[in-house]
Amino acid sequence: MMRTMQENIFNNPSTDLASLTVDIKTWSRELGFQGIGISDANTDMSCVESGLLEWLNKGYHGNMNYMAKHGTRRSRPAKLIPGTLRVISVRMNYTPPKAKDSWKVMQESDKAFISRYALGRDYHKVLRGRLEKLADKITAKVGHFNYRAFTDSAPVMEVEWAQRSGLGWRGKHTLLLSRDAGSMFFLGEIYTDLSLSVDNPTDNYCGTCTKCIDICPTQAITEPYRLDARRCISYLTIEHKGSIPESLRPLIGNRVYGCDDCQLICPWNKYAAVTGEDDFTVRNGLDDVSLVELFSWNEVEFNTKLAGSPIRRIGHEQWLRNLAIGLGNAPSSKNISSALQTRYNDNSPLVREHVRWALRQHDLLGSM
Repeated sequence: MMRTMQENIFNNPSTDLASLTVDIKTWSRELGFQGIGISDANTDMSCVESGLLEWLNKGYHGNMNYMAKHGTRRSRPAKLIPGTLRVISVRMNYTPPKAKDSWKVMQESDKAFISRYALGRDYHKVLRGRLEKLADKITAKVGHFNYRAFTDSAPVMEVEWAQRSGLGWRGKHTLLLSRDAGSMFFLGEIYTDLSLSVDNPTDNYCGTCTKCIDICPTQAITEPYRLDARRCISYLTIEHKGSIPESLRPLIGNRVYGCDDCQLICPWNKYAAVTGEDDFTVRNGLDDVSLVELFSWNEVEFNTKLAGSPIRRIGHEQWLRNLAIGLGNAPSSKNISSALQTRYNDNSPLVREHVRWALRQHDLLGSM
């Protein structure tokens, strides 16, 4: 069926794949993507595979077992989606307009810092919808073709494919960097069996800079281009479901969902543009909100106020765990001690453990 579909395209005199490539790039911009590139899905990935295996063998993936279970399907698109010839990579800016300055929020330690990508609507839904619209435009042009769209939703090495497509280079913090957009953007992909024209990779422009490595609060970037997720605040506050190691809790500060330090310090992010997407504008005042206020939300409020937000994915229990750490690191005050005491006997053992740790930070546990 795949071969027949390809034959139909090539036998159609009105189908010019080079012209189609240009059209796809035009459509992508019309759909709100700020960058698009195309790479050959059959290029040699042996070096990348060996690096991934070494990373996994060191246990740097923590409890993210899905990183290991897919084997070479992660680096070989045709093993994941048979017949794949090209990877279309796209990027979309997410920095919300009018959000409070990130550094200021982190310095006000009674406030909650939330990674700037999570202040609005869940990006999975936004990007997936746009990628499907892009696929619809391709279908309208060439007829049926085989494809699958991804937005951080399957074993896809998105940074590697984006790098090979010319969208940027892998920074020392392991994220994709662009000379004209920094790193404050989402990535998405379409695997396809269309033989589209491919783009050339760009050079690496990190040079001798190590600012992202130096600033990491938990020193999770063990060396350039190598991240130990077990120490990464984004992993600990989002992916990690259990107790957060006590030695790392003071280093988390008031970062209750994700961590942007390595991006904020990067010189290339002076070129990061605010998003034009209404979906990514700040909701519920999450760019400038107190830890105490968020800690007061019950589960119904959490689910209602964060409907459509990526934060809702971690669940109320994990949310309270993260906030308890933030409250433990905040300056002592009557409001903070009162907030913690309301959950001293919380039904969740996980929440209780972190609340009691926080109370000890304020020398309050003995008075309970």
